[in-house]
Amino acid sequence: MIEKKYTEDHEWVQMDGDMATVGITNHAQESLGDIVFIDLPTVGKVVKAKDELCVIESVKAASDIYSPIDGEVSEVNEKLSDEAALVNQDAENEGWIFKIKVSNTDQFQDLMSLEQYLAFLEN
Repeated sequence: MIEKKYTEDHEWVQMDGDMATVGITNHAQESLGDIVFIDLPTVGKVVKAKDELCVIESVKAASDIYSPIDGEVSEVNEKLSDEAALVNQDAENEGWIFKIKVSNTDQFQDLMSLEQYLAFLEN
């Protein structure tokens, strides 16, 4: 089973080997409202955990998206260039934002489980 983890910045991360798929949580997209534009990160960009990676814009606000893990951006969801609203429709699946080739897979274990994330939202 492929495990999904969460960050305090409301990103989700799904690991498959040394590849991490990253997007924003349903909670985040509901908070943002209708998403109109996503400034996708550059493929090949090397990032550290907590680095600002891209910006997501909604009718309400612009919000930074951070890398949850160290690595190199290997792919971006090009569909979002034309269909940013895909994040509103399916934030935790088809609305993924970028993929990272992870340099330190141990960091994944430091992220929150779904249960921990839901508890975090309640506080």
